Amino acid sequence: MRRITLAVAALMATSACTTMAEHPAGPAIVAPILTTPDARDSSTYARPEEARVTHLALDLALDFAARRVGGTADLTVLARPDIRSVVLDSDGLQIARITDAGGNELPFTLGAAAGEKGAPLTVALPAEGTPAADGQRFHRLRIQYTAPASASALQWLTPEQTAGKQHPFLFSQGQAILNRSWIPTQDSPGIRQTWEARITAPAPLDVVMSGISQGAPENLGHGRRAFRFRMDQPVAPYLIAIAAGDIDFRAIGRRTGVWAEPAMLDRAHYEVADTERMVEAAERLYGPYRWGRYDMIVLPPAFPYGGMENPVMTFLTPTFIAGDRSLTGLVAHELAHSWSGNLVTNAVWGDSWLNEGVTSYFESRISEEIYGEKRAVQEALLSMTEIDNALAEVGANAPGTALHQPDGVESAGSGIIYDKGAAFLRTLEHGVGRQRFDAWLRQWFDKHAFQPATSRMIYEDMRANLVRSPAEAEQLMIRQWIYEPGLPANVYRPDASAFAAVDNAAHAYAATRSLDAAAWAGWSSAERQRFLQRLPAGLAAADLARLDETLGLSRSGNNEELFLWLNTALKNRYEPAVPQAERFLGSVGRTKFVRPLFATLMGQGAWGQVIARRIYARTRPSYHAVTQSAVDRIVRPAG
Repeated sequence: MRRITLAVAALMATSACTTMAEHPAGPAIVAPILTTPDARDSSTYARPEEARVTHLALDLALDFAARRVGGTADLTVLARPDIRSVVLDSDGLQIARITDAGGNELPFTLGAAAGEKGAPLTVALPAEGTPAADGQRFHRLRIQYTAPASASALQWLTPEQTAGKQHPFLFSQGQAILNRSWIPTQDSPGIRQTWEARITAPAPLDVVMSGISQGAPENLGHGRRAFRFRMDQPVAPYLIAIAAGDIDFRAIGRRTGVWAEPAMLDRAHYEVADTERMVEAAERLYGPYRWGRYDMIVLPPAFPYGGMENPVMTFLTPTFIAGDRSLTGLVAHELAHSWSGNLVTNAVWGDSWLNEGVTSYFESRISEEIYGEKRAVQEALLSMTEIDNALAEVGANAPGTALHQPDGVESAGSGIIYDKGAAFLRTLEHGVGRQRFDAWLRQWFDKHAFQPATSRMIYEDMRANLVRSPAEAEQLMIRQWIYEPGLPANVYRPDASAFAAVDNAAHAYAATRSLDAAAWAGWSSAERQRFLQRLPAGLAAADLARLDETLGLSRSGNNEELFLWLNTALKNRYEPAVPQAERFLGSVGRTKFVRPLFATLMGQGAWGQVIARRIYARTRPSYHAVTQSAVDRIVRPAG
């Protein structure tokens, strides 16, 4: 038994005021699990075929001064009758005690930690349980614990790191296996769980989570309030998320709205005003939205991703706010995850394309419905460029360029998981026709709703329900797309004439250094990005100065365009861009921007490496653990 400090005991006393009896004896919905070899998740210590968590009830207090979360987690565990213990995932959790429903101590052991995977937490199951199907039994156990201040899923921001500068802020990022650093459960995408939570926080901060709010906050006195949430549909554990800060809400439509800091709310609301229309378009395409509400929160810029599809509460970076809704493909992407990723989830991380590739295709279809075919085609062409760049970087036949990644093989990155996955579905759509393809994808979501899936499952489903013969499956090269590296020969490439004017301008610039400021002003963001991507590799300082002056690149309010400009300038060792790059890297934590800029600097010899190390020494503490981990592998100390 581990000792509990007075500080931890005080923290628990402010939170753990519910009893296990207040929670249901078992969840209303028990999601199936997959036990086939291709569904074995090496990122978890859990043995779900023996005992698995089906419901989680959290009762936690947020301590901003200590940067800690602590309280209780009540777990409902479904186990075979011959199984006497359950294995959970833990990364640095400090366990005080574990008891059964009657308050009796349950023995537990915390094994040795193994890097990011953390350590196995093995807990003896109570002797008695509630009978379930197939001779199994439900068991109840309560874990009293605290998460360390260094919990990798959580980022605690000082008031100075927020827009309002008055109050601290907290947000979580659980994907892929970070939630085990603040929640003791089986942290695997294939072990879906219902959950509920009671969270206490200091006033006047508000708390949101990726579950349905259970009414107004409760005033507890002593400057604290309690917030309650429920998620009655079984979800993958990485989708449990929390944010707390000085935030306000504004409705968009009957079931959509946005949270943001007061200073950001007007801009955020304007940018996401099309969200209700996006939900309606998505439903017309692939069936009903099954989560009740679709709300979003625009977080401070330290958030490491563009967006995170947490159910009923998408987390968004403020870097997508351009003032003209030109980057709202991000919103369409996170919304599409409500079907691909949240409704049907990859059972193992080696099949991440089932989440991201399918979603990227779905995103394009939503964009086409809302913004028109030209924008959708242009964004698809930018996506194809990402595939080409990934293949050029790692090699066309590198194992990491297959969609399905066997255990131990590292994917070649987002250009494969997102973009090659989307290209695969576009190729199928154009091969069989949109009507047949849409009917197939809709039945895929319906058949596997609230369940995990694997590459083998979607391959077999395509063979059974999409194609009309084995010969058609071979013609479409379905197996090659999923299991083999590179880009199959039948890839459908969108018509590049959508970028004809831009490509002509880029060709003219490469040949004569001519620029048309009026044309640039009339281009869409996708067109501007295409032009910047096609700039010549070697540019003199005078060329860069004229580009910046004529096109206003360093003054851009569009972060995608600003990033491309800074990356080009740094690749050419353009000194005037260094101060702006330093400001950008000090104010934005989005890994998509931060990692490549540091990689570019480190690739410029001693000149860039000195700059990179100087900037990173200052900015690293402001980044989330996800971004820190990505940049740590690039910016190494001198010597």
